[in-house]
Amino acid sequence: MLVALLACAATTAIAEEPGFETLFDGKSLAGWKVNENPAGWKVVDGEIVCLGPRSHLFYVGPDAAKPADFKDFHFKADVLTKPNANSGIFFHTAFQPEGWPAKGYEMQVNNSHKDPVRTGSIYNVVKNFIPPAPDNEWFTEEVMVKGKAVTVLVNGKVLFEFVEPEGVTGTRKLSSGTFALQAHDPGSEVHYKNIRVKRLP
Repeated sequence: MLVALLACAATTAIAEEPGFETLFDGKSLAGWKVNENPAGWKVVDGEIVCLGPRSHLFYVGPDAAKPADFKDFHFKADVLTKPNANSGIFFHTAFQPEGWPAKGYEMQVNNSHKDPVRTGSIYNVVKNFIPPAPDNEWFTEEVMVKGKAVTVLVNGKVLFEFVEPEGVTGTRKLSSGTFALQAHDPGSEVHYKNIRVKRLP
């Protein structure tokens, strides 16, 4: 009953955000695919709980024949970190069976881990060293991509705006793709809920 109520509440909250579609039904990992260590992912009380060791949960969408693909978008997720947790949200990425995702960018989820690069950072591109939220409390992490511009927000506050320079090569760049959640290492625990996205024209 509690799970159903939470799922209903999540659906209501998303319904109040015109244009957003939910990526997580609050009950299962339908539409998502784990690459390594599947035991590190579970759904509890309407939340995705991720635990180390390294693993990535990719959003593949409802139709396996048509992989989910997003170019310009506004993504939101409610996140809760436990002490010393390290996770991340990849965007413009693609499923791969093992290893760290090679395609796209990672938006950091880390408020107290030994790695000093904190929540909201675009890993190896824009570094934030001040945790924008405490552990053990829910916060909303957002990323907007429009063309070459990336904007990251936490709890409605803009942390930074980044414009990707022309001429970036390789796969670590803006293109299009899907999202992936990261389980980083043993002892790390992060909760996600209300995962939603709005495609931008």
